[in-house]
Amino acid sequence: MKLNIAVLPGDGIGPEVTDQAIKVLQAIALEFDHTFIFKQASVGAIAIDETGSPLPDATLALCKQSDAVLFGAIGDPKYDNNPNAKVRPEQGLLKLRKELGLFANIRPVKAYDMLLDKSPLKKENIKNTDISIYRELTGGIYFGEKKLNDTETVASDLCEYSQEEIERITHLAFKAAQTRRKKVTLVDKANVLETSRLWRKVVKQVAAQYSDVELDFLFVDNAAMQMILNPKQFDVILTENMFGDIISDEASVIGGSIGLLASASVGNKHAMFEPIHGSYPQAKGKGIANPVASILSAAMLLDHFKLHNEANMIRLGVEKSLQLQITTPDLNTKHENITTDKVGNFIEDFISHPKDTNLNFANIHLGQSTII
Repeated sequence: MKLNIAVLPGDGIGPEVTDQAIKVLQAIALEFDHTFIFKQASVGAIAIDETGSPLPDATLALCKQSDAVLFGAIGDPKYDNNPNAKVRPEQGLLKLRKELGLFANIRPVKAYDMLLDKSPLKKENIKNTDISIYRELTGGIYFGEKKLNDTETVASDLCEYSQEEIERITHLAFKAAQTRRKKVTLVDKANVLETSRLWRKVVKQVAAQYSDVELDFLFVDNAAMQMILNPKQFDVILTENMFGDIISDEASVIGGSIGLLASASVGNKHAMFEPIHGSYPQAKGKGIANPVASILSAAMLLDHFKLHNEANMIRLGVEKSLQLQITTPDLNTKHENITTDKVGNFIEDFISHPKDTNLNFANIHLGQSTII
């Protein structure tokens, strides 16, 4: 298969982790006889510095012309610490989602057995957790009308949803549940919000078309608590934009590091794949950023194009790296010499030589001598 992939590394650690995802995809292309063509463009703070816009026209055009977008991260302290900034990096990401029609954000959350000790949560509570969060991405309060009075003392953000916006992501969530454990949990605030009551009405109507899938409801405050107390109860979580943003970030503590969480943002024509972590500017250039989320996002890219064997090969490489503790310092304080680049090298090598011994893998990537 030939794929044209737009690469938007962005800010902070974005370029470092995206480089590792590209490295792994190139190994997949070589081993499985595919052609992946990567073209890079700027977005976020670096794009503002270069062009004055967080999403230059050339970047948007490239994304629309490509088969998929591989995204890094955006954000910079000079904007984060300036509430009066009129142009902000995040505006570029929001506009990109809207322009590409990326209405569904899919975030897998998995508790790896070898990392149960890394989570602050009780092992018995999180073991075997495997969740897929479906977050509506182009509606709700993030995109609603915003107002600020003349004296800048009263502000408002409109939360608005249509039946069509709810229906299209609900169908995706139920179809996903049919391939998993056949349960969808709608997370809302229907006891207070009119938009949530519309969500319940529409989701119930769609659910009638999927008789093999169980539908459950949780208020978002209770869902946040249940995510910590008993995350194993969830299969597919369906929710609106802001609730999904919060719930999915909360879920990162289950795996022990936000550096493990990948995501796909899909629409009818376009798709974008990105780690859910931010730009982490404090770690820029230090080689300590965890690239696994970006690498797993690349696996989701392959799944999107039905290249499931290739995607599973990446996931096997990630699991092997976790087993052998070939991980960055957020997960491995014993071997702090394992850098972002070394993790990518390891997974790249696994794809090329999956049958090599664990010992040789570990020794090579820990910088030790070895006899092969």
